[in-house]
Amino acid sequence: MSLECSHHLFGKYAKPGRRAALALHVLLAAMMSAVIGGQTSDYVLGAQDVLAVTLRDRPEFSGEYVLQNDGTFAFPLVGTIAAGGRTVSAVETELRNRLADGYFKNPQILVAIHQHRSQRIFVVGEVEKPGNYPLSGDTTLLQVLTLAGPLSVNAGDEVIVVRPKADRLAQGPVLPADGSGAEVSRVDLEKLQSGQLVEDLPLHNGDTIFIPKAEHVFVFGQVKSPGSYPVRKQTTVLQALSLAGGLSDRGSTNRIKVVRIVDGKEKEVRVKLNDLLQPNDTIIVPERWF
Repeated sequence: MSLECSHHLFGKYAKPGRRAALALHVLLAAMMSAVIGGQTSDYVLGAQDVLAVTLRDRPEFSGEYVLQNDGTFAFPLVGTIAAGGRTVSAVETELRNRLADGYFKNPQILVAIHQHRSQRIFVVGEVEKPGNYPLSGDTTLLQVLTLAGPLSVNAGDEVIVVRPKADRLAQGPVLPADGSGAEVSRVDLEKLQSGQLVEDLPLHNGDTIFIPKAEHVFVFGQVKSPGSYPVRKQTTVLQALSLAGGLSDRGSTNRIKVVRIVDGKEKEVRVKLNDLLQPNDTIIVPERWF
C-alpha cells in the first residue's frame, strides 16, 4: 500500500511527519487483511460456516458443506462430523482418518473455508463502508479500518471498540450507551496513526467498532465561511479560523472572543490565535475599526 493510500485511510489525520510510520503499519495491515475472508487453518468453525471439501479419490463427493446450528455436517461414507468449535485443520485430519479407516488408502482430501458466517464484527459510525465483516484468524483493529475506510471528514479523535459479555454474543452492533455491561476500549486515532502497535487491538467475535463524530465549534463574525466545523484535540483558534476560510477583508485578529459554556452558563473569553478550543466553543471575529 502506498503512502497516498495510507493518507486516504485516515484523511487529515495523517500528519506529514508521521506518514512514513503509518504507511508501513497500514502496509502490514493490508497484507494481513487478505486473511479476512480468506483461507486459514486455525480459524475456529461455527454454525453456518461453509466448508469447501475436495476428495480426489471420489470427486463426486467434493463440494460445499454447511455447518448446521449444532456445528455438525454430514459427509458421505463417514456420516456426521462435529466441526463446531474446532479448527479447519482438525476437521481435515478427522475426515482423512475416518476415510482411511476402511474406505481409502491414504485419502487425498483438502478442507478449506468457503464462507465465514459464524464469526463476525460490526463497524458503525463515521467510516465509508460500515457493516458486518467476517472475523478470520488473528484480526486487528487497523486491518478492519483498512477494509472499512476511509474515515469520513466528520470522524472524531478516537475509535471505540465495544466487546459484549461472553454470555451475550452480539447479533448486531452494540454501542457504548446500550447499558449491556459490555467492555469498552477507546483507541486514540493519532496514536494509531503514528504506528503505536499497542493501539492496534486484536478483535474478537461479536466486537463492534464505533467511529463517533467529531466535536464541533462555531465560527461567526468577520470570516469568509461562518458556520459549524468539526474539530479534534489540540485545535487552536487559528486552525478553526482556517476551517472557516480565514478572515474577511473587514475581519480583525484583535479582540477575538470565544463564547464558552461553563457550569451551564455562557462565558465570554478573550483568546489569542494559538489558544486551544473546547468542544462547542463559539468564536466571534470582530470587524476592524479602520
